[in-house]
Amino acid sequence: SVHPVEPVGFDDVGRSMASGKIETNPATTGSLCDAILTPCPGDLTFPLIAKHCGAALTVRDEDCLRAMALAATHLKIVIEPGGAAALAAALTQGTAFESDTLIVIASGGNVDPQILAQALAQS
Repeated sequence: SVHPVEPVGFDDVGRSMASGKIETNPATTGSLCDAILTPCPGDLTFPLIAKHCGAALTVRDEDCLRAMALAATHLKIVIEPGGAAALAAALTQGTAFESDTLIVIASGGNVDPQILAQALAQS
């Protein structure tokens, strides 16, 4: 199944899935994963997510930095923190998945050079 992945503290989709209604985040800034910070799930997308997705997962910014470093050093691709969230979840929460095979979408190369350097310093 498909699992939404969100930064810790910005889990509007996960909380919405749990409550059955659209929940909002108290803040819209404060994570390196700025590309995937949303105030709340959309009216059109939330019913689809609720119907078709498995449990939402959260990742820490540090996990996303490590995933960025792994992608750069082993896969030779540059991904931004939000684009590394799914890879971070696969690396840190592999037991949350019901399958031995995972497909991860790693996207977005629009990363600040200082953040990329911070990620690479962790590898």
